[in-house]
Amino acid sequence: MILGIGSDLIDIRRIEKTIERFGDRFIQRVFTPLEQKKADSRAERIATYAKRFAAKEACSKALGTGFRNGTFWRDMGVVNLPSGRPTLELTGGAKTHLDKLVPAGHMARIDVTITDEYPMAQALVVITAVPKA
Repeated sequence: MILGIGSDLIDIRRIEKTIERFGDRFIQRVFTPLEQKKADSRAERIATYAKRFAAKEACSKALGTGFRNGTFWRDMGVVNLPSGRPTLELTGGAKTHLDKLVPAGHMARIDVTITDEYPMAQALVVITAVPKA
């Protein structure tokens, strides 16, 4: 059963300007250490940050919270499963909100798709409840 859907579209140049202006302060505030490591190892560093930014925005919409009520940027981190499929790992307030959405006897599955075609980056997040095994 679908619990939430969120999408976001962002101009990569906006993230580039924000990083130029605020630098590490912005990166530390928004991105998890794992996201920073992945982005900083890529040739398209800014696009990688932009896609993850869009994924966080989409996730906050899928949760129905936005960035309020104890949900913060770093509470949502884009991670890759061993298969390479991206998903979001939630902690803190985002995890608390997610846990409230999931019915008893179920667990959450977060599907994420992220893409970019300069100058735009896009993310779509679908949160579903699947029965526990």
